[in-house]
Amino acid sequence: MMKWIPSELHTHTFHSDGSHSLLELAASAARLGLGCIALTDHNTQSGLAGAEQAERQSGIRIVPGMEWTTFYGHMLTLGIKEFVDWRVLGPEDIHKGIQFVHEQGGIAGLAHPYRIGSPICTGCFWEYNIHDWNDVDFIEVWSTLMPSVKRDSQRAFALWTDLLNQGYRITATSGRDWHGTKSDDPLPAVTYIGVEKADGTSLQVQIVEALRRGRAAVTMGPLLTLSVKTAGDEHEYAMGDCVEWHGKPDPMAMEVTVNVDMDIRREFYELQGDRLRLVLRSGQGVCDEIQIPAETAVYSFTLQAEAASQWVRAELFGCLGNAVTLVAFTNPVYIHAPAVQATAVRSGGRCEF
Repeated sequence: MMKWIPSELHTHTFHSDGSHSLLELAASAARLGLGCIALTDHNTQSGLAGAEQAERQSGIRIVPGMEWTTFYGHMLTLGIKEFVDWRVLGPEDIHKGIQFVHEQGGIAGLAHPYRIGSPICTGCFWEYNIHDWNDVDFIEVWSTLMPSVKRDSQRAFALWTDLLNQGYRITATSGRDWHGTKSDDPLPAVTYIGVEKADGTSLQVQIVEALRRGRAAVTMGPLLTLSVKTAGDEHEYAMGDCVEWHGKPDPMAMEVTVNVDMDIRREFYELQGDRLRLVLRSGQGVCDEIQIPAETAVYSFTLQAEAASQWVRAELFGCLGNAVTLVAFTNPVYIHAPAVQATAVRSGGRCEF
């Protein structure tokens, strides 16, 4: 059984340029209904000294991390307990730095890759040369408050989609880039992380591993999750899994299930209107969309294909913060199959990939 933990993966304390202590930050996260934060101060981990006490007092799990803050880009490193020095890295050396993070069992991802850079925000715009995207564990595709309407987040979301279409498997996350809290703050996004009970493994380690595997959904409102079953196979594929068509029945078919949970953290956002648009998107574009009521429900789609060789994810659109916008999306289930013509079918409709 998957447990979905609402998380904030990009935070700062006064150990770098934030206004909170770690305890204040964790307490603020608890008041917002979160279950986990990652502490990612700029180029330091000194703020983690009080992590155990902050966890006990707030009930919030704290993932150790750090934000590499360099002249060529900012990178979030999560799950590391020892300082990893970025100062030896040039524009062509980012893979060496990622290797250092992986050797500690951590993960590394791009922070706000399209935010305005120098002279407004030195190094905020990503300029490192990535020679192999397989080394990158995640991309912060939604950044800061009310992210879906911001151009830099839209560009990051498009980058992620383009990389999926090229065959890379990279997790999408959100990051508030939390430096302080005001009573009139716009709506932040939340990354829900799916963990399964593992005896003897700390929850922090499970969270990092879930992010590495793509067990995550991003939202400013409802929790949106997706799973896939194939014809003749009882196994359920979760976000981040890969469906291998080899040896499966022909014609191939899969049932895509999308769960829209409007009850979780309901007091922390307000949707305008009583209708939403649920979109099922693959590597070839939109394959189905339906209008749904703004209530908790489960929706099933049947995709029939001789092959579907890329990925499928769910997206939810609605009116939030006086803007009609993308409200939530899932990470994909990947599909590996021979590259031939494919079709997608839902009861009452048909669309071509």
